[in-house]
Amino acid sequence: MKKKESVIYGLIITVVIYLTAFIVGKKFQFNVDFIKDSFGSYTTMLLLSIIAIFVFKNNVNYSISLPKFNQILKPILFAVLATIVIFVSINIITKILGGTIEPHPLLAKMTPMQVFVFVFIYASIAEELLFRGFLLNILNPLKNIGITILKRKISVSVIMSALAFGLAHLLLIRTGVGVIFLIRVVIFTTTLGLIAGYYQEKHDNNAFAIIVHMAGNSLAVIGSIIMSMLS
Repeated sequence: MKKKESVIYGLIITVVIYLTAFIVGKKFQFNVDFIKDSFGSYTTMLLLSIIAIFVFKNNVNYSISLPKFNQILKPILFAVLATIVIFVSINIITKILGGTIEPHPLLAKMTPMQVFVFVFIYASIAEELLFRGFLLNILNPLKNIGITILKRKISVSVIMSALAFGLAHLLLIRTGVGVIFLIRVVIFTTTLGLIAGYYQEKHDNNAFAIIVHMAGNSLAVIGSIIMSMLS
């Protein structure tokens, strides 16, 4: 597949899968207290991503295996540090501007166990299978083009998959959140996508992207536990 075709097919299919997952999640509700509405969306995203990877297997060189422990220390550290820096910085700016620091509208409705299961584990796997497992890999023809950030080469394929991941979270606008909240989420998810994509591309292993995503979401779990203890 040529560069232009990989971009067109990759982005269109990713958008279709993401929007389909969102629509299905809204249509199908589970009458079980523990299971959140997002379960339907992420299950649809997961299944459609697997199908897309299989259909385009000649152009998507998908690979996943359990990394060695010493290989995942840096990715986890970078993800956690990036999460802390982004959230602290934007919260400080929000306070200086006299704004209100908004909690995530979906996380606020979850218990710590639900955050752990549906955000830390399930969302990390489903989103990484789509944005890195499928999209990043189908954009592989762009791998040799990129820029250098902090002495690390970040390819165009990594950048595009990260931007797509970040912009996808603009759908949170439907929940009524403010502009500053949306900016914070887009910056955070795009940065997390860059780290996830960089390490996946470096090791040719989707497991690295999933682990980075989980590391970034780990603070949501910790925050949920703290809030439940204080309430």
